[in-house]
Amino acid sequence: MNDRDPQWRPPSPVSDRGIPSAAAPAPRRASFLPETAPVPAARTGWRGTLNRLGIKVAPSAEELRYAEDVAVVSRHWVGPKTIVVANGKGGSSKTPVVIGLSAVFARYGGGGVCAWSNHQMRGTLGWHTVQDPHAATTQDLLAAAPALLEAAGQIGDLARFVHHQPHDRYDVLQADPTKTSDKQRFDHHAVDTIHSVLSRFYRVIVMDSDNDESTVHWRRMMDHADQLVVATTTDDIRAETGRLMLEDLRGRGPHASRLAENAVVVVSQAHQDEPPAAGVAAKFTEYGLPVATIPYDQGMKRLKITYDGLTPATRRAYLAAAALVARSLHD
Repeated sequence: MNDRDPQWRPPSPVSDRGIPSAAAPAPRRASFLPETAPVPAARTGWRGTLNRLGIKVAPSAEELRYAEDVAVVSRHWVGPKTIVVANGKGGSSKTPVVIGLSAVFARYGGGGVCAWSNHQMRGTLGWHTVQDPHAATTQDLLAAAPALLEAAGQIGDLARFVHHQPHDRYDVLQADPTKTSDKQRFDHHAVDTIHSVLSRFYRVIVMDSDNDESTVHWRRMMDHADQLVVATTTDDIRAETGRLMLEDLRGRGPHASRLAENAVVVVSQAHQDEPPAAGVAAKFTEYGLPVATIPYDQGMKRLKITYDGLTPATRRAYLAAAALVARSLHD
């Protein structure tokens, strides 16, 4: 994956963090206790109304699907997980997808999520999220990384460098949108170092990426990825660049090929006058990839994007998208 350092390999989520591998657990023995939870009573719609009146009614199929999606995105995996949202074309809704997925994993999983803008040029994640009083960026965190990685480093120390989203419960590590790439260029060592810091303190990292697939920092991001999310709008050109990115990854070695084969696609209707996302989604489904669709939402056009600022239909769509991602992750 990296021509400059051909001997480097993606870090093991267990041994490379100094945690000894556990012995294989003993098989579960037969028990008189029930293995499955009872089916809950309905809580929404007319079924929920009847239950509140004392008439027991089972939940609908949609309510059961909702409960299943909530359960899977609430899971805490063994070791930190890195989710990369990518497309080689600008305007593909990468940043809104990063925000939506981060909010879902943090709200339902109880925090421990960081959205990281892996940009060298005009990354706008910081513009679309809540800012703390400081103006720290990836460069500031990189400079402080040696101290943060020491044994005395604590998660509270990160408050100087990340921007907390008080309602959505995740943190943002932003790039500096005022600087061009020649003033904040990151090599593979910088990406490794920042990833080491975030992996120490967060259980889920959601990475926003820029558009140049040939750069060292873009390729190193993929080295660290546990899961790839291809973001695209209903625009055919952006969908095609997403498809070509997957083809390129399939030729870049075993790790990149696995990312491409197990990718999740999120198709967003970015503009009201665009066709619905179902058409582009159907084409990606033909490639055997799981696809989630996000409807047009005026809340995505606001400068600050928050989960509560979206319609119920869009929030449900992002929950379903996050559930697809979560089902693809493994311990």
